Amino acid sequence: MYYVKKRMEISGAHFLRLDYQSKCENLHGHNWIITVHCKSAELNVDGMVVDFTHIKKMIHGRLDHQNLNEILDFNPTAENMARWICDIVPNCYRVDVQESEGNIASYERD
Repeated sequence: MYYVKKRMEISGAHFLRLDYQSKCENLHGHNWIITVHCKSAELNVDGMVVDFTHIKKMIHGRLDHQNLNEILDFNPTAENMARWICDIVPNCYRVDVQESEGNIASYERD
């Protein structure tokens, strides 16, 4: 099995739609650290699991310096973002989304 990991930072704003009162309902920003984990038993014709540049373009190219509520069709919690990223990146099996020093959400495909 081959494994690759791409770590990147994005800056963006969002607000959360919640069933309870929270300061996170207000527009605010983070410098997210996103780590994308991919694996494959076989390499593609280029000898890769997935090109690091393609991962960056799919995530950083879409999310960096954006209001995430305007470009995503779901409540942009760290958990939902991790799942969405895992769904769009080829061969992805795990994503970690760190929104601050002590707050990290992970999604891992079974």
